[in-house]
Amino acid sequence: MSNNRFEDEKIKLTPKTGFNLVGIDYFEDTGNQLYIIEHFDMYQDALNAKKDRKNQEEYFVLYMDQNNECVSR
Repeated sequence: MSNNRFEDEKIKLTPKTGFNLVGIDYFEDTGNQLYIIEHFDMYQDALNAKKDRKNQEEYFVLYMDQNNECVSR
């Protein structure tokens, strides 16, 4: 696993197009702690879905930037 314990998982769950809302399951084994909640075509929709969650810090949006790099917000 990389320095950031979720980095490898983030790369695996980052969509080629669109945006994935991802959650964290801290009770799962390392390497399986992230899971996709829903895929969105628009960033604003993914962001709104994150804002609707009770503990927003346990969720983030994954997507590819213009340089094909994994981005999480």
